[in-house]
Amino acid sequence: MAQPFPRIACAALLLAIGWPAPVEAAKIYRWKDADGVTQYGDQLPAAEAVAVTVIPVEFEPGAIAQLRVENQGSRYLAWADNRLSGPIEVRVRFQHQDNIAGRPALPTGALLQPGSSALVAQLATSDPTRGGRFELHMDSVPGDPAARPRDVEYRLPLEQYRIRVDQGYGGRFSHDDPANQYAVDFAAAEGTPVLAAREGVVMQVESDFQRAGLDREAFGGRANFVRIVHDDGSMALYAHLQPEGAYVRVGQRVRTGQQIGLSGNTGFTTGPHLHFAVQVNRGMRLESIPFRMNGPTGPLRIDDGR
Repeated sequence: MAQPFPRIACAALLLAIGWPAPVEAAKIYRWKDADGVTQYGDQLPAAEAVAVTVIPVEFEPGAIAQLRVENQGSRYLAWADNRLSGPIEVRVRFQHQDNIAGRPALPTGALLQPGSSALVAQLATSDPTRGGRFELHMDSVPGDPAARPRDVEYRLPLEQYRIRVDQGYGGRFSHDDPANQYAVDFAAAEGTPVLAAREGVVMQVESDFQRAGLDREAFGGRANFVRIVHDDGSMALYAHLQPEGAYVRVGQRVRTGQQIGLSGNTGFTTGPHLHFAVQVNRGMRLESIPFRMNGPTGPLRIDDGR
């Protein structure tokens, strides 16, 4: 019997602020060793090296979840790995199949806790007398769909006393989709300290993106950001941070008011500001939700349609 030949495709929602997934960046280091020979590497050199130059290198991002297929001879096991420090939901489906069936039947999904793996499906030939082929596709969304956000008061996520909202709920420029409908854009000069509006665990961090512009296709969703998951399962997104502007690491627990980064002007933006949203996973769909926030002089009013 010919063995099935799998082909795997994997797609994931990364930044999930309603726009295409970002391009991440790595760093290449260039330095001269003790003999004066120029060296390159993706890790900082030894302390004795001098004149180290950092060379940013853009590359396509890894997914928030990895799809793995394990060959067991007469069957294949489809596994999903959560790469984040927070829960995610995944759904696997056939992109193409020939004489292959899944158990459970595809499409099927799973909820993965932080850093965990889950067996999503077993795949085998429907007719064992002949071989088969299949191609899989996996979507992933941050957050637990069973999350029940509490009505809490968030603190202002910026260390400044003059507050201007450039775009509020339902803003026509970019708050026109479920993931951003209840987002708020706070005007903030580059380098303004960004503070945690609520206690939680850092789930995602991106701080290597360098550019900004009004081309939605090129820059949509490519902002530097920090995502923090709260104890009730809701998630706060702090986006458009400046390059190297994240001061926290994935898995770190932060307290309300703690500095988590510096505001900037990266990604799809008209100018320097902080994009803030509280989001939940509503069954493989990321949605923003209204929130209450206290400003320098009392409750902050956020008008619709800004």
